[in-house]
Amino acid sequence: MKIKNAFFITAIGAGLIACQSDDDNCCVDPIDQEIRFEHLTTIAAGGTTEISAFDPSSKKLFTVNPDLDAVMIYDLTDPSNPIAGGIIDVSATGTPNSVSVHDKQLAIAVEASNKQANGSVLLYSAQTNVLVQNYTVGALPDMVMFSPDGKYIVVANEGEPSSDYLTDPDGSISIIEVSSGGVSTLSFDAFNSQLSGLEENGFRVFGPNASFAQDVEPEYVAISDDSKTAWVTLQENNGMAKVNLESKQIEAIYPFGFKDHMLNENMLDASDKDGVTEFKNWPVYGMYLPDAIKYAHVNGAGYLITANEGDARDYDSFSEEARVEDLVLDADVFPDAAILQAKENLGRLKTTTTMGDIDGDGDYDKIYSYGARSFSVWSTTGELIYDSGSTIAQIVLDQTPGSFNADEGEVDGRSDDKGAEPEAIEVLKIGDKTILFVGLERNSQVLVYDFSNPTSPEFLQILERSGDNAPEGVLAIAAQDSPNNKDLLVVTSEDSGTISIYQN
Repeated sequence: MKIKNAFFITAIGAGLIACQSDDDNCCVDPIDQEIRFEHLTTIAAGGTTEISAFDPSSKKLFTVNPDLDAVMIYDLTDPSNPIAGGIIDVSATGTPNSVSVHDKQLAIAVEASNKQANGSVLLYSAQTNVLVQNYTVGALPDMVMFSPDGKYIVVANEGEPSSDYLTDPDGSISIIEVSSGGVSTLSFDAFNSQLSGLEENGFRVFGPNASFAQDVEPEYVAISDDSKTAWVTLQENNGMAKVNLESKQIEAIYPFGFKDHMLNENMLDASDKDGVTEFKNWPVYGMYLPDAIKYAHVNGAGYLITANEGDARDYDSFSEEARVEDLVLDADVFPDAAILQAKENLGRLKTTTTMGDIDGDGDYDKIYSYGARSFSVWSTTGELIYDSGSTIAQIVLDQTPGSFNADEGEVDGRSDDKGAEPEAIEVLKIGDKTILFVGLERNSQVLVYDFSNPTSPEFLQILERSGDNAPEGVLAIAAQDSPNNKDLLVVTSEDSGTISIYQN
């Protein structure tokens, strides 16, 4: 990766940006346009603000707030001065998790009050806020997305178990045909016979007494530009599913495999108790376990970008979490186990007890950590094309050292866990450039990249505002859809209950 010291570069392009006003500053040659996002305003929404969607026709921003069991509405006619426009209360149905907008329609994914029961997708008019349709989908619909052509609504139904693990609904994917109202909820039962091969390549099925379908937990959806294919991250399982939207079939599961932290490009700071912020190689394999996924079509090819957050199963009656200091390490593989397990080395690093005992003799031959502390670029059939390695941590340390692996402002506080925790992914076309945004949950930052060359993204800028904590969602609004004809980025931070708007 090429890392630039400056926080912006000039976008190179040809032709004029389409304008919807007489503003002389709107129509500019992209060759003269800088890619530099500046803070415009922040909404102190309160509660837990998560995912946002924007309707260009009504100029409304819709933001999920599960604390209110509602979706908040803001008028962005003047993006520098958002006006609160009330809420859509979904408490009678459950708790909202996600929103998506297409052609004056708003889809809301709502989990039932009993999370293990089937959930709903509520379809509203984005202009009148009137309920149009209520669809029943699978358990715990965690993410909803319209296809680009508006024909389908695709839902990732996570199907989390109860805290006692006595009830574990199937994870599933629902496809809603908007015109007919038909709902197809797809199960993973057919992949039982492939379990052995999938596990050999890094897929995880490990819940107590869980079937394949119960164990799979769909998290996030990406859809191709032609609206024919969806890809869904299966976060805890370390893989993704490919879905044919036309035939309504799950065609394949692609395991992500593991990241080797002994490679120079994959160094990490593995301890929050070492008193320093430095990178070393360690005999650890990182499980990608991505949260968000985004499809991008660049230079004639399709790519999938993942934010490799990491996530462990940690329930009242079952937890896979342990620290390396708690493991019995194989003496032949790790002759220096005592040194490795010191708290200033690997001892504090969180790992899983469900993997690593390769020969079944009761000790651990491999160490696996949660998340890859990176974003990755994959082909549409699951081949790794690019991984950001350790550069996210290095960029943060170089430019904003006070935010390095931060835990509620404590520098180095998350080095033992998942580092910065890349959480959110968004892309935006500006001129002939493709711009990538990566939200870092723990650092409370958004990194901006030029993604015009998917095999070598270029870092451009860090977006960081005091008072914004834990970005959960990043939403790009292209200039042609924006109320002020400027490219906008909406960053929704769940811990602080804030919604910040940036402008290019």
